[in-house]
Amino acid sequence: MQSEADYLAHYDPSRFPTPIVTVDSVLFTLYQQQLSLLLVKRANHPQQGYWGLPGGFIDLEQDDSTRATALRKLTEKTGVTPPWLEQLETFSGPHRDPRGWSLTTAWFALIAWADCQPHISTVTDAQWLPLSQLAHYDIAFDHRAIIDAALLRLRQKTMYSMLPVYCLPAEFTLSQLQDVIETILGHPVQRKSLIRRFDASEMFEETGEFIATGARKARLYRRKAGVDIHLFSRNLTGEMT
Repeated sequence: MQSEADYLAHYDPSRFPTPIVTVDSVLFTLYQQQLSLLLVKRANHPQQGYWGLPGGFIDLEQDDSTRATALRKLTEKTGVTPPWLEQLETFSGPHRDPRGWSLTTAWFALIAWADCQPHISTVTDAQWLPLSQLAHYDIAFDHRAIIDAALLRLRQKTMYSMLPVYCLPAEFTLSQLQDVIETILGHPVQRKSLIRRFDASEMFEETGEFIATGARKARLYRRKAGVDIHLFSRNLTGEMT
């Protein structure tokens, strides 16, 4: 009887068809009061000149997981590691890529615009695009469907967590957090309800600093080191004004 070691020594992976396998990420930020995402202009065929999600093929020498691939590709484009990265889902099929049967593991991430813009401004093929303007651009492959799925996940998690804080700088005001939450959800939220959630999450601490906001000064907060995201049992939509 053949041993497993012998079987593996003579195993030929070319006996079976191999799909095209990639990793793609939807990176969100808040810029000029608009929810935006990072897209990359394709330099090569297929669909040369179209805008696509930052991603690519797995590097078998460097990447020990699809998460590692996603982080590597995002860091190459932004210069920093996104503070939030979550697996979205796998998109697959024979028609999503003209080169053949393909699958991509999609991730979605959040980042503060100010943290990465100095690097992105030097990368000629990458650009922040407001979600509201995507209809004016040619989007590669099935990346629009991936973006829609990521936006739905982001909105769902915004309703029961403080996830949008990862779109803000390290130090932020409560009003800035409210702005990003309302931008993502597309409707206003009650400030008193937001404050209750903010305190109940135990994710944040005061910095001891203030910034001027018109005639008043606003307190600055930051995320506590090593804190986990808090999930609420009730959706924020139920507290809408």
